[in-house]
Amino acid sequence: MHSENPAPDYDVVVIGGGPAGSTTAALLAQKGHRVLVLEREHFPRYHIGESMITGMLSVMEQLGLRERLEEMGFERKYGISLVWGRERGLWNIAFREGGPYEYSYHVKRAEFDRMLLDRAAELGVTVEQGATVRAPVVSGDRVTGVRYSKDGRSDEVSARIVVDASGQSRVLARHFSDVVWHGELRNLAVWNYYEGCRRLEGEQRSNILVEKVGDDNGWFWGIPLGDSLLSVGYVAPTEDIRLERADLAGFFETKLGQTKYMKELVEPATLTSDFRTTRDWSYMANEFHGPGWVSVGDASCFIDPLLSSGVCLGMLCAVPLAQAICISLDDPGQEKRVFGRYSAGCRDFAEGILDYVLFFYDQQRDREDYYERAAAIAGSDVFQSPRKGFVALISGIAGMGPIFTMDRGPSDEPVAVPAVNSQTAPAQR
Repeated sequence: MHSENPAPDYDVVVIGGGPAGSTTAALLAQKGHRVLVLEREHFPRYHIGESMITGMLSVMEQLGLRERLEEMGFERKYGISLVWGRERGLWNIAFREGGPYEYSYHVKRAEFDRMLLDRAAELGVTVEQGATVRAPVVSGDRVTGVRYSKDGRSDEVSARIVVDASGQSRVLARHFSDVVWHGELRNLAVWNYYEGCRRLEGEQRSNILVEKVGDDNGWFWGIPLGDSLLSVGYVAPTEDIRLERADLAGFFETKLGQTKYMKELVEPATLTSDFRTTRDWSYMANEFHGPGWVSVGDASCFIDPLLSSGVCLGMLCAVPLAQAICISLDDPGQEKRVFGRYSAGCRDFAEGILDYVLFFYDQQRDREDYYERAAAIAGSDVFQSPRKGFVALISGIAGMGPIFTMDRGPSDEPVAVPAVNSQTAPAQR
C-alpha cells in the first residue's frame, strides 16, 4: 500500500561526529532510537583543544567510557596553574578542592574523538565518515532531512529530527539562525608542540599552565601531553596577530620570551612542527532550534578557550538534548516546548561561562575578585567558600547544575527542571 508520508529513514540524523555529536547520538542509541551520524572527516583526525576539565567525566560515565578513557593512558590533569591578574606570581588550583573529581585528562583529540565516535557505533548508531552535508531538506517550514555527498555521489536522507553538531561551520543552523559576535573576544590562537620540555614542579607538574604576557592583551597555554611534549599556544586579539603573519615564528618566540614560567619550560626543547593558527571569535546563535532541527556544541555557541570549556560544554548540553529529543519522538506535540527548555538551559549555562571569561580578562583584579565572581555565578549557596566556587566553575562541575533533567509533563504545562547538585555527583574512581 502506498503511503503519502513514508516513514523517515532515521529517527535522528546528527551532523558531525565530534564530542557533542557523538555524545548526542550515543545517548539516543542507548534509548533504542535509529540514529545516523554524518561526519565530513575520516577519523582519527587532528583537532586542537587537548585539555579537558572534570565536568565532562559524568557524561563519560553515562556512556560507559570512564574506564576506557583511563586505559588510554592520557596525561592526568589535576588542576590549573595561573599567572594572572595584578598578582604576577604563580597560583595553583586543584580540581579536588571544588568537586567530586580529583583529575581530568590532557588528551590527544584524534584518539579521544575517535573513542567517542566508536562508542556511538557500538551502541547501534550508523556512522558515515567522509560525508559532507550540503543542504537541509525542508517541507513547509520543517526540516525533514539533509542532502549530502560522499565518494563523489550525492544522496538524501530523511529523519524526524536533525541535530546540527557540525561545529563552527554550522552547516544546518546557519540557514535558520544568525549569530551574535562578542566584539571583546575576537581572538586568534597560534600554537606549536615542543619536545624535551621541563615540567612545573611538585603537585603541579601535570597542570595546564595559563600565563598572561606582561601588560599586553595576550596569554599562553602550556599543556603537557607526555613525558616531555608540551602543547604551547598564544591567544591574543586578532589584529595583534594578523599584523605579524609574515613571521609567526619570530612573533611567537618574542612573546614567549616575555613570559616568566612558560619560557623556562620550553627553554631546553625543540619545535616539532609548523605553527598553526585558528580563529577564536566568541559567538552565540540567536536560535538553538526550530521545527525539525536543533543545534548543540559549537554549532550553538563558541566561547573563548581561556577556561578550556568547549568539549565539556558540548558534552554536558548533549545530555538534556538527548532527553528532549526522546520526549519529542514519543510525543511530537511537545517538541517546541522541550527544545525551548533545552535551549534556555544551555544558553544560561554558556552565558554564565561567557560572563566569567569577560570578567576574568580584566587584569586589574586580585585573585579574590576572581573567586568571588565565580562563586556568584556557580551559586554561593552551594559552595562553602569563594575559592571552591571558583574551582567548581572553571572545572565545569558548576555547569552540572543548569544542565537539567526533562520531565514528560503534558504539553500545556511547564517543564520542571530539577538541578543536578554538584555535591552529589559521582565520586572519582
